[in-house]
Amino acid sequence: MTISDDAAVQFSGVTLRRGARTILSDISFRLPRGSVTAVLGPSGAGKSTLLYGVVGELVQASGDIDVLGHALPRPRVRDLFTLRRQMGVMLQGNGLLSDLDVFENVALPLRTHTDLPEELIRELVQMKLAAVGLGEAGALETNELSGGMARRVALARAVVSDPPLMLYDEPLTGLDPIACGVIVNLIRRLNDALGMTSLVITHNVREVLEIADQVLIVANRGIVFAGTPAELDGSADPLVRQFMDGGPDGPIGFDYRATKAVAHA
Repeated sequence: MTISDDAAVQFSGVTLRRGARTILSDISFRLPRGSVTAVLGPSGAGKSTLLYGVVGELVQASGDIDVLGHALPRPRVRDLFTLRRQMGVMLQGNGLLSDLDVFENVALPLRTHTDLPEELIRELVQMKLAAVGLGEAGALETNELSGGMARRVALARAVVSDPPLMLYDEPLTGLDPIACGVIVNLIRRLNDALGMTSLVITHNVREVLEIADQVLIVANRGIVFAGTPAELDGSADPLVRQFMDGGPDGPIGFDYRATKAVAHA
């Protein structure tokens, strides 16, 4: 595989399976360094499976995966953990620990994975809380947070170590339109300010398209569209239009029996 020097993540002819079932077949894409990429697609199409492939949780059945200059799978578990420390992950459930206050939730990756002195940890945590608009919220308990605030705390924790690669799994789920706008703007602003590369898996199409550099649509076991948001809006492809317009009938199948038959074909 020829690796592009400016690609933070590159998949070449990758097939990902769960047991005997093929979820994604022969997919290829690249995430340019410094970019924000939105991954869209119907439920169950394989968006989260793609994410598991990026973090090395799911080993490819075929093809080549390169993440931050390292081929997957890694030769040793220790090597995989070292690579994962260069990734920030923000899950839709936030994953905040209820027995820690906001400050300690954000500080947790630094305390777990570094030997930084306490003074520097406090400075870094405070900087990231300020970056997400919560500079005065460090002493709050997690049960005192609104949904949007909790999501911003989770974002501060994910970026506290300045990871070169950020992965977002449905970061806007359950948020009101104002909170969605705040989180989307933060994703773009932090990506640019910290020199990261971001992959955003989402069902909130329009909000994320406003800040994305490129878009991937996952459906029918493959990547059916890859391009810019402008190219997506201008596409006349029936599959793309069905997804973007929310049409129940078209080339994207929603019947489980039909999907199952295709998967085992």
